[in-house]
Amino acid sequence: MAKRDFYEVLGCSKSSSKDEIKSAYRKLAKKYHPDINKEPGAEEKFKEVQEAYDVLYDDKKRQMYDQFGMAAFEQGASTGGQGNPFSGAGFGSQGFGGVDLGDIFSSFFGGGPRRQQRSFGPQRGEDTLQRIRVPFMDCVMGKKVLVPVSYDEKCENCNGTGAKTASDIQTCPHCHGAGYVRVQQRSIFGMMESQEVCPECGGTGKIIKDKCPKCGGKGYNHIKRDMEVNIPAGINEGQQIRIRGKGEHGVNGGENGDLYLEIVIIPHQFFKRDGNDIHIDIPISFVDATLGKKIDVPTVYGECEVEIPAGTQPNQILRLKGRGIKDMRKGTPGDEYIHIQIKTPTKVTKEQKKLLEDYQKSEGKDESIFDKFKKAFSR
Repeated sequence: MAKRDFYEVLGCSKSSSKDEIKSAYRKLAKKYHPDINKEPGAEEKFKEVQEAYDVLYDDKKRQMYDQFGMAAFEQGASTGGQGNPFSGAGFGSQGFGGVDLGDIFSSFFGGGPRRQQRSFGPQRGEDTLQRIRVPFMDCVMGKKVLVPVSYDEKCENCNGTGAKTASDIQTCPHCHGAGYVRVQQRSIFGMMESQEVCPECGGTGKIIKDKCPKCGGKGYNHIKRDMEVNIPAGINEGQQIRIRGKGEHGVNGGENGDLYLEIVIIPHQFFKRDGNDIHIDIPISFVDATLGKKIDVPTVYGECEVEIPAGTQPNQILRLKGRGIKDMRKGTPGDEYIHIQIKTPTKVTKEQKKLLEDYQKSEGKDESIFDKFKKAFSR
């Protein structure tokens, strides 16, 4: 798509001075800046205005454009930035010393800064996360455990003020207790006003004349201790326990955040968990699998008698209803699943071997299991 004539874009003539070009650009930039104008196509018009200005404000580029038109820039020549009227103030079309240009436009038009302003009052501390390893059975049955934790605790000596006495807390004379000061800056749009954290009090609005000797004026002391924590029955891997007030310390007298303990379960040698269900591999002999047998199977709540039916096959699964883990909230238990592992002996006595041979002979001329399997390939 052919681009419009740059003079036409800015509404200027070829005889316009640099000051006239700059003035025209300012008006159009204010009109179409995407942070101000949310209408469809405004952003594209802003880019078009910016591109036209970058060329026409630069003497060399303007001379090339007047002589060759857009052909002067179609082979990858740059049109970027040397003549930007904002560059003298330290910012380009996309920024101002790291500050979004939208903030400046917004302040200029009386809308106030676009970004959220900092709060200088009491602020709650951040929450913290700590992972703890808990044995499998303690997570199933529940248990009280000691967990080493470290946190900042409000200083009892000064009650968190950081001052030696109450009379040592004075209103900051620089910001008059506001915690911030207003700063005026001159820009191409005129005088602009913003607010910054007070350099004297750091945003607290207070000056401490004499600091608390116990906390050094911080208002808190770092504590390390073992805390008794209740691990609820049924808690699962990755679930969290909240300890109120043991996170990071607050600011300006704000309360502490919370500490979240994330559960990492130490695996059990035999039990495997799937949600609230338990899975366990149970080895039995091929004789017991053939003839059937009653056995006492371990569960998380003790042993339970289970009947292995005659003719049980390898990897067959038996279900024990209600022998899984009780749900932490509802209290309803899951199930236990028994995975049968049939073990074949690697060594037999002469007597056992003879008995097996006799059994094999008793099958007569019947086809063996393998013979039946092999015949299936010839069909």
